[in-house]
Parts: sequence; C-alpha cells; structure tokens
Amino acid sequence: MIADIKKNTESKMQKSVENLKNTLAKVRTGRAHAGLLDHIMVDYYGNPTPINQVASVGLMDARTLSVSPFEKKMGAVIEKAIRDSDLGLNPASMGDVVRVPMPALTEERRRDLIKVVRGEAEDSRVAVRNLRRDGNEQLKKAVKDKLISEDDERRGTDDVQKLTDKYIADIDKQLADKEKELLTV
Repeated sequence: MIADIKKNTESKMQKSVENLKNTLAKVRTGRAHAGLLDHIMVDYYGNPTPINQVASVGLMDARTLSVSPFEKKMGAVIEKAIRDSDLGLNPASMGDVVRVPMPALTEERRRDLIKVVRGEAEDSRVAVRNLRRDGNEQLKKAVKDKLISEDDERRGTDDVQKLTDKYIADIDKQLADKEKELLTV
C-alpha cells in the first residue's frame, strides 16, 4: 500500500520535472538547438503535424538551424509555420533547405527570459509540493481506513518528503543551468 502511494507520487513528480525540462528547452537563448522547433505544428495535407515529422531539423552552425523538408513543396509551409510561431524567428529558403538564423539577444531580453524561466520553475515546484500533499493525504486516509499503522504512515510521509526534496533540488539545478545558459553571451 505505502509502496504504491510512493511509486505513484514519484512518477507524477518525475513527469512534472520532465515537463519543466521540455518547457525550458523552448526558451530561446541565442544558440541554436534542434529541439527549439519541436512544438511548431505544420499544416500537412490539412492536418496539424509536428515539424519533426515532415522535415529533418539539424544544425548548420552554432547560431543557425537547417530544416530539410521530406517533400519539396513543404518548404514554403514550414517557413510560414516557423515565421508565425511565438519564437520570433525569421527563416529563409535556400533551395530545398530552410535556414533559421538565431538573432542575438539583448541584455534586457535576457533578463526578461530569466524571469519567465524562474516563473516556470516555481510552477513546477508548486506542482511537486501539491503531489506531496496528495501523497500525504492518501497515507492519512489509509490510516483512517485502518489499512496501515500510524508508524507506517510516518515512515511513508518521511519517504514522500525525501522524494519532494529530491525533485525540488532537480528543478533548482535545471533553473540554475538555464539561467547560466541565458546569461552566457
């Protein structure tokens, strides 16, 4: 019973941390990385399709992405989808390949992005704490229903707290890494 509650809580906390990792990957730092375009949807024969399913995304150099469509006629559609996205990028076609240069970030923009990143990290911390609360409530309910003893509940609560501390530390590490990356010119 306690093991199930811990396992369930830990898997949900892991998903929360993974969600933060994916969100932070979308924050543009001025350096190009292939995962930056993953959330962009392209109109592929009337269906919204992720860009990585209609083209291969790679790096030309440290500040330029190359997008090679699998079908030649998709180049213009991909270019439009990137331009219309919330990333503020300006792609350009070069034959069959769409080049996506990363503009340099200003100091003010870097500070704004750090505020956004900190907000996302705090949202993840709150989610992990809510999961801790839910796990503790499940343990209390199990004691009330006489499924476990109070000593088992106390040990379970301690284990859930250790999980919480572990995942909050992981969130803080991701935040520190992203802030360092954003401040690097």
